Amino acid sequence: MLAREEGLIAAVLDRYYGEDDRFDYLLSRNFMEHLGSRLPAYLGWFQEAGTQFGLDWRLLAAMGYQESKWDPGAISYTGVRGLMQLTEDTAQMMRAGDRRDPRASIFGGAKYLSRMMQTIPRRIPEPDRTWFAVASYNVGYGHLEDARVIAQATGRNPDRWEDVREVLPLLSQERWYTRTKRGYARGWEPVRYVDNVQAYLNILEVAGTAGRAVEPAEKPAAIKPTPRPAAKKKAPRTK
Repeated sequence: MLAREEGLIAAVLDRYYGEDDRFDYLLSRNFMEHLGSRLPAYLGWFQEAGTQFGLDWRLLAAMGYQESKWDPGAISYTGVRGLMQLTEDTAQMMRAGDRRDPRASIFGGAKYLSRMMQTIPRRIPEPDRTWFAVASYNVGYGHLEDARVIAQATGRNPDRWEDVREVLPLLSQERWYTRTKRGYARGWEPVRYVDNVQAYLNILEVAGTAGRAVEPAEKPAAIKPTPRPAAKKKAPRTK
């Protein structure tokens, strides 16, 4: 890896995370390598889907990387597959077509994220609204709502992502999930999911401003990306 790219990663991690351990340096190295080798093949579709559904294409690309490392042939142990790792039910609901087709997967994932964004209560401001939608993409909106109920019950703000982030892992503990409407969930997974998506999104943003632009494999018609949500500021954690 070029020294400039090593420095870019270090700058991103220091700017957004400091001594926080939310993101693995090795993951960022792999991401930078795939930024040039894998993303160009799908960049145009991320941009088109972002424009069509009113989403930041960089957010979609970051989610796609977290889901599959931009591998359209990826299959998880739970049976989800494709670049955006759609379940069969979700793909049918979104009328996404063949989950193995990268374009269909990207547009299906964008449509599903857009639906999650519309489902989140409108009173919730950005960037919390986006992170709730991203977490819902991973764990399901129902489980997110259960976590928001727990957040409120424990004196936290159910409309603030950092507060809900703290209680999501409780959905795997019997004393908590037995009190919820939808029961058990691997609540630590959406926490790590959103953490990684935020980090990839930050790298995409900083890489662009640092001149590390990525060109699509086949240059599409000019598309103006939608503005990204405001960068998340580090908030103090409570035990």
